[in-house]
Amino acid sequence: MSRIALSLFAAGCLAGCVTINIYFPAAAAEKAADKIIDEVWQLQKTPDALAPTKESK
Repeated sequence: MSRIALSLFAAGCLAGCVTINIYFPAAAAEKAADKIIDEVWQLQKTPDALAPTKESK
């Protein structure tokens, strides 16, 4: 290999080793998850209230 090719290969290897880390605040994620779970439980507890009754037809 020529020196230019070797230099480009080394630069490419260094550039390929970049890692981007994204950190989510744990408290905010947990609060959002709790809210979603509460909403799902509310929907499961009241399906009869949302369904039309025979009397209303």
